[in-house]
Amino acid sequence: MSDHHDPAHHGSSRSLREYLLAVPHRGSTTELVTDTLREAILDGGLVPGDRLREDELAQDLGVSRTPVREALRRLADERLTVHRVHAGSVVASMTIDDILAVYLVRENLEGLAAYLTAMRQPPGLLDDLTQVHKEMVDRLPHADTAELVRLNLRFHRIVREGSGNSYLERFLTQVEHAVRRFGRSTYEQPGRAAAVVAEHAAIVSAIASGDPELAAEKSRNHMRAAREMRIQTLIAR
Repeated sequence: MSDHHDPAHHGSSRSLREYLLAVPHRGSTTELVTDTLREAILDGGLVPGDRLREDELAQDLGVSRTPVREALRRLADERLTVHRVHAGSVVASMTIDDILAVYLVRENLEGLAAYLTAMRQPPGLLDDLTQVHKEMVDRLPHADTAELVRLNLRFHRIVREGSGNSYLERFLTQVEHAVRRFGRSTYEQPGRAAAVVAEHAAIVSAIASGDPELAAEKSRNHMRAAREMRIQTLIAR
């Protein structure tokens, strides 16, 4: 993707103003602008190589340049943007090495989250996991990839929130952001969606049993399977 790709010609039909209206308005203007630009990047509205000019973004979002400048700094800290000479801020690309690195980190962090969640057993957790798992099972026959992806993210959010560790939640949220940028879902591969549902069932069962070691093992196995399927997807491109 060229460094001179114009955000006005992004990969999604949604405008920045639409993203602005869609994100929850909480906190300061800087946080709102950060959330808006982050969602546009994660959703594919802004694609790798898009130049992010402060003045144009400020005009599109109806804000001053100050919150835009701070938002771009925060997104750079999250590695969603990079600064390039003669181009300024641009949307960062995701290499194969980046993707594999994300899975290595995710495998260990998801395992830790499942371990802590099984140990804590917070009230309502099993009901929530069981419900989202049931919804995934119900969606399988419809081959609704977008909905399955949404439910999968929700499943993992419930597990990490159940860990009771705010640092772990924050790190896994950043990992989730990276995963959303991978593009084509592995659920498009034959049999992967059904395999995910089975792997989730094993995680739920392990957490319900109150066995932290087993929960961690099942979660790590799930992430290894996801990594292997992602590699196959990349090779098939």
